Amino acid sequence: MNDTRTAVETALSSPGHDFPAVQLVELVERAAARLMRRQLAPGQNSVAVAMNVRHVADTDTPFADWHVTVRLTAVRGRLHDFVVEVCDDGGPIARAEHTRAVVVERRLLAMARRRAGRPAMLLQA
Repeated sequence: MNDTRTAVETALSSPGHDFPAVQLVELVERAAARLMRRQLAPGQNSVAVAMNVRHVADTDTPFADWHVTVRLTAVRGRLHDFVVEVCDDGGPIARAEHTRAVVVERRLLAMARRRAGRPAMLLQA
């Protein structure tokens, strides 16, 4: 018998910046977005679509002393793939594969508004 259980959490609170994993994911995303920003046209932005993070070592080094290396590995149409390595003075802490997509800001906002049941466009009176 296949026992499938589903847990639904309705009110998730953010663990906040006191958790190293939160800082790590944010750092990976910011590093890739910053590298990608140079390639974007006016009105474009990028959004994270996938991330695979491997934590390879514990550290007691403060977040401010972590070092990041980000490398663009592929461009597949609108998708940009990155490898991001996070280190401290003792060596690697984490490695991540991260994919970002180029989006047109106005279209992204319109889709988000429709999804929330609001008009897709803000009409000026």
